[in-house]
Amino acid sequence: MKILIVKLSSLGDVVHAMPAVQDLQAALPGAQIDWVVESAFAPLLRQCAGVARVIECNLRRWRHAPFSADTRSAWQSFRAELNLSAYDRVIDLQGLSKSALVAYMARLAPGGLRVAMAARTEGSSYEPPTRWVAHQVVDLPLHIGALERSRLLCAKAMGYPLSSSFSFGLTPQKAPKLSLAQTVGPTSDALPVVALLIGSSRADKQWPIGHWQSLSKRIRADGYALAIAHGNDEEERQAQAIVQGIDHALVWPRLGLHAMVDALAACAGAIGVDSGLSHIAVALGLSHVQVYNFDTAWRTGPHGHACQCSVFASPHPSIEQVWQAWNSVRLRHGLI
Repeated sequence: MKILIVKLSSLGDVVHAMPAVQDLQAALPGAQIDWVVESAFAPLLRQCAGVARVIECNLRRWRHAPFSADTRSAWQSFRAELNLSAYDRVIDLQGLSKSALVAYMARLAPGGLRVAMAARTEGSSYEPPTRWVAHQVVDLPLHIGALERSRLLCAKAMGYPLSSSFSFGLTPQKAPKLSLAQTVGPTSDALPVVALLIGSSRADKQWPIGHWQSLSKRIRADGYALAIAHGNDEEERQAQAIVQGIDHALVWPRLGLHAMVDALAACAGAIGVDSGLSHIAVALGLSHVQVYNFDTAWRTGPHGHACQCSVFASPHPSIEQVWQAWNSVRLRHGLI
């Protein structure tokens, strides 16, 4: 049995789809599961148990220069790699025109099927072409979380019952000293590290810098070292402002996705906004608090793990709310 997952982006959405692979492997031992994803997120899937082959594409980049020689060459290479295998099932977990195009291009084995969602679910994007190219469409509840949506779609596509438990299958490569000696400082080797994941591609998901600094002082007073992740110059500037005047609190270098997974895995816990890195912390099973300025945690927030929770308030949660949530997850994880 060969199965192709089509979930191209974004980082958080890719993380939320990873448990579906673990379900497929448990229900169909020996199945080959390949995944088509944007190249930026491929390093994450190479650390996901059960993914046999990661097929990289760059639709986001190619669409800016669709007729250039470089794009034509890259497109041809992508199509050739996509068609190396013939699939018994091609499952579109994204539900957009671009994922429908990829699903349509994939080569089917005799009797193979393309499977997609029948309609939009609450809070998620959906475009009709995903349904037009599918041989089988799957009805899903309107009100369903992002993680459950992918799991249920795969379960219905392949005809197996869905377990109440799940796993992300994210396996770090064991680089525990990266987050300590190299970034918090050699004098902090004995201190557990809490990662602060302050960045988001959307400004309206961020938490005030002053709140981060006040929270950092409380965490530091509890005996933790602090490390702050960033992905661009503005986030780095904000991170430097947060750690100013706080000992054993430094800014991580700008890490690639593979190294970021390893660095987070070495931490005692994390606190972050609704972002891809925060969802990775969830997948790693860290003690984690996720900060929401919108009431969308039911769809993308952590659940099913006693040591993880979300905090929502508008326009944003208070320092006290986040601090209380952090103490609660630490208590459940035995860190207090």
